Amino acid sequence: MNSVKRPISVVVIACLYLAVGVLGCIFHFRELLAHHSDAVWIELTELLAIVCGAFLLRGDNWARWLALAWIAFHVVLSAFHNIRELAIHSALCILIAWALFHPGATRYFRGDRT
Repeated sequence: MNSVKRPISVVVIACLYLAVGVLGCIFHFRELLAHHSDAVWIELTELLAIVCGAFLLRGDNWARWLALAWIAFHVVLSAFHNIRELAIHSALCILIAWALFHPGATRYFRGDRT
């Protein structure tokens, strides 16, 4: 257990990842059942979001790097879509990076384990 108090920014980001992962899995599950070609990859991406959220709450340092990679992947994907989607994902990426790497969050992720 991490002895450093969990910052609210980490809680918010972790809950966001959990919500996006769970809701995405539910929403895309029909595509998986219909055997759409990309459905497995979409579901795996949503499961990664759930893993990020759960382990961010636990204070595992690798989870914040995975969470940043997850949103950066979405920025790259949105570059192939419209500019609005790219702008939204880019802004979210910056916000998530700040929330997970500001000094308070860094202390939390590097905190003493008991």
